[in-house]
Amino acid sequence: MLSFVTHFYVLPMNRKLQVTEMNRISAEAFREAKKLPVVLILENIRSLHNIGAAFRTADAFRIEALWLVGFTACPPHREIQKTALGATESVQWKYFAESEEAFSEAKKEGYKLVALEQAVQSTSLQDFHITSSDKIALVLGNEVEGTSDLAIELADEVVEIPQYGTKHSLNASVSCGIVLWEVFKKYAEAGVVLG
Repeated sequence: MLSFVTHFYVLPMNRKLQVTEMNRISAEAFREAKKLPVVLILENIRSLHNIGAAFRTADAFRIEALWLVGFTACPPHREIQKTALGATESVQWKYFAESEEAFSEAKKEGYKLVALEQAVQSTSLQDFHITSSDKIALVLGNEVEGTSDLAIELADEVVEIPQYGTKHSLNASVSCGIVLWEVFKKYAEAGVVLG
């Protein structure tokens, strides 16, 4: 009598997903998909790494667009691409030479202008309120100077990430990730679901 041995590979309960299991959409499908009503305005961002990371984070949370302002570099750029990993192909972006032009466009298009900065009357990020009908233009400022005085002056609201250490700021790409995650959660709580 012949006996057959069958070998089974059992996937562990806790494991990383394979890329084929993630059901990611294509760049074309991304462009057509429902987006969070958020525009991220990068105001005079120096670091190409931070710009690329902003594209990648914008893709992850499926926001409407990135607006690049002033001396913020634009794609295509090899150093941006290193961090963006293709997100420059999925995320819509636009360039503005001057901050005032971008802020004016945001307000004209019905966005609530929200500056990310430590300011006298800032709202702590956990207390920032979003409704399902809100459209937000979030201004992320320069790594050294922060968000411009003009952005703070024109903002409908200034939001601050609470910090409790010895440093007074976070890296721009880290701030971008924290804020977009919180905005994503707040939209979901308000009933805006991407899926």
